[in-house]
Amino acid sequence: MTLHPAEADSGIVFRRTDIAGGGAEIQATWRNAVETPLCTAIVHPSGVRISTIEHLMSALHGCGVDNVLVELSGGEVPIMDGSSAPFVFLIDCAGTCELEAPRRALRILKHVMVSDPERSASLCPGDGLSIHFEIDFDSSCVAKQEWFAKVHNGLYKREVARARTFGFLHEVDRLRAMGLARGGSLDNAVVISGDEVLNEGGLRFENEFVRHKVLDSIGDLYLAGGPILGHFHGVRAGHALVLRLLNALMADETAWAWTDLTESDATQQAETAGATVPPIRAVAASA
Repeated sequence: MTLHPAEADSGIVFRRTDIAGGGAEIQATWRNAVETPLCTAIVHPSGVRISTIEHLMSALHGCGVDNVLVELSGGEVPIMDGSSAPFVFLIDCAGTCELEAPRRALRILKHVMVSDPERSASLCPGDGLSIHFEIDFDSSCVAKQEWFAKVHNGLYKREVARARTFGFLHEVDRLRAMGLARGGSLDNAVVISGDEVLNEGGLRFENEFVRHKVLDSIGDLYLAGGPILGHFHGVRAGHALVLRLLNALMADETAWAWTDLTESDATQQAETAGATVPPIRAVAASA
């Protein structure tokens, strides 16, 4: 995978370099996303798919990157260690550049919610982006966890980026039979067997599980096409439910509005990555 700089207002675009004819380009927006139970995927009209984009999308949001071309030599973003920290590190090493165009954000104007009997996801008005997430698993190793955070003042790097994806050992055979998790190992996920974490060194945070759900949500919400100014609340919500939430939000044109970020808004968004910048777009340099 290679990240290339992109022009203002081009957004986040993925390109498959292994596809004949110059590669299929797919805009990373809710319009091109499809519901999948275990990851976030976007699909080209031709049927070309790119999967597991959520950790990279989360890192791009956390680093304040609005415009970037992501080249991939296959159909899936590298899993790395199961978190977004490696992507954040490489983006920081490459650096970002500012463009002469205002940063835009999607301001939430009223409450929107989707749910099923056991899960829910909602957005409501708020200053900056804040996230409240709740999970509940039968395993006592995970159990009930809840976390609230306003995503600014460098919090993403400190408290979110290093949280790894997780799964249960008894699910591995079923997933591999479905063609999933073929590269899954203790190197790129927290693996739980019964009520025990199998990874050497244990967890990076006591509540790493719910923090990773926050990481996923930040990446999935970035499919709105820009940073969100509002409050997200997820209760056992997964990728598919967050995508349904974005579809419900966009279907109600009275529930949102695009706005140029003010100096205060932009500072909050930029401080996600630990630095203050003017309210103008940023792009990733090659990484």
